[in-house]
Amino acid sequence: MRTTFTHGGLRGGVWQGILHADKAPGRLLLVQNGVTAGVATVTPAGNDSFHVSVPLPADRLSDGVHTFILIADDGQGDDAQGDGQGGDGPMPGAERLGVLPIVAGYVLEEDLRAQLELLRAEVDLLKRELRRLAQR
Repeated sequence: MRTTFTHGGLRGGVWQGILHADKAPGRLLLVQNGVTAGVATVTPAGNDSFHVSVPLPADRLSDGVHTFILIADDGQGDDAQGDGQGGDGPMPGAERLGVLPIVAGYVLEEDLRAQLELLRAEVDLLKRELRRLAQR
């Protein structure tokens, strides 16, 4: 069975949804610009599905477009800082499950700018992973 994420909405600053998978991943991360912004809480929901909940950090929001990506990986990650953020990014081989673009403050005149921000975030994540693999 392929892992899929069904967006359940953003309420009270918490992004929620349902993860359909045979088993829960090692961890689910909320990533912004290639850096971990939070760690999701995963609870069983029955029938090979799990409820996912991850708060958006208020300090990451400001005027403009922000793109958060939900990433699953199989490791425990590096939490050397002990801040519960799961290290500075996902492990190699991580799977992108969902994307949450947010427009805050001044409303953009064109949706194209929002899409450009999404592409930049994904390219930043890809560059980070390629650099990590090249250092091995």
